[in-house]
Amino acid sequence: MILTDWLKERARRLKRDVTALYYAYRHPDMPLRAKIVVLCTLGYALSPVDLIPDFIPVLGYLDDLIILPALIALSLVLIPDRVMEESRQRAEAEPITLRRNWVAAVLIILFWAAIISVIALSFLKGAHDDR
Repeated sequence: MILTDWLKERARRLKRDVTALYYAYRHPDMPLRAKIVVLCTLGYALSPVDLIPDFIPVLGYLDDLIILPALIALSLVLIPDRVMEESRQRAEAEPITLRRNWVAAVLIILFWAAIISVIALSFLKGAHDDR
């Protein structure tokens, strides 16, 4: 198998699994702990803002190559097999296409800006207290 074919297949499966996670989240038999992890995974996967910006060499793609697949793997471990199988079948039959939602994008950006601001302010306060 050629590398590009392998990568395309992995991307297709990743897209299907993210859609399946969405359907699993909405499944009535989902345990609460699994729902929380899936919600965090979907939020991270669909967020327009990366934890580590892509323009940072090497580290910028770390979240795409390690963090996101790890979150998906953790979600898959917590979801009951029957629920995940039903969700994968539904994802194949009813793929989701996301429409552009500027309100959600602005809210996510404001959320990340608030987190970064709190961290920056705590560092500045700590540096000021050290004087």
